[in-house]
Amino acid sequence: MAEPVLQLDNVRKNFGGLRVTDGVTLEIFPGEMHALIGPNGAGKTTLINQISGLLTPDDGRIYFAGREVTGAPPHLRAHLGLARSFQITSVLPGFTALENVSLAVQARSGSSYRFFSNASSELELTEPAMAALFEVGLANRAHITAAHLSHGEKRALELAIALAMEPKLLLLDEPMAGTGPEETDKLVEVLRRLKGRFPMLLVEHDMGAVFALADRISVLIYGRILASGAPDEVRNDPQVITAYLGEEME
Repeated sequence: MAEPVLQLDNVRKNFGGLRVTDGVTLEIFPGEMHALIGPNGAGKTTLINQISGLLTPDDGRIYFAGREVTGAPPHLRAHLGLARSFQITSVLPGFTALENVSLAVQARSGSSYRFFSNASSELELTEPAMAALFEVGLANRAHITAAHLSHGEKRALELAIALAMEPKLLLLDEPMAGTGPEETDKLVEVLRRLKGRFPMLLVEHDMGAVFALADRISVLIYGRILASGAPDEVRNDPQVITAYLGEEME
């Protein structure tokens, strides 16, 4: 079996006397779409922040791209190929879609930010940026400022920015949050096209999207992995139904 791209080994995190992640062990393999689900307050955001480097675990180890990154800062993980989209859109509203993605290409290449204002005019930046926009269905919106994109288009733009980083792992933090049914369907189709090209960890409350996309699903309850397996296994697990899915799938 291939080595995991991401491996969490008994990861724990406390805030005061509250244990928010409690001995989480998890593996993401090359090409896999792995979904992490659970109710609000389950510890998903805290776990994602530990994977991305915004928080350091109190105990346990995190390995990414063949090396331990438990205490590594976010920029080092990004340099190694970890790309994250956020629960709340984080694009630059005054810049066009193309400029937003071009700046991500610029950051990946290590170019100096003194060229910030001219990023969109550099072919070595704009060509890969346009390719990323095409991947997410935004090529025809390249010259529209992000402020004038719909919410769903902004989420797709975030995904294009992540793709421009040439990731070894995509960490998708509720990409469907706030989108309507039509926009959700479009994002699901984009992710379906990308599936298999990059390993992805998808954190999502939309169970329709999760079961349409995931190869494996892990269920986080009170900071612990309650169950992990193929979608049908998780869907039919009595503990998962009782703790979470019974209410979500009604």
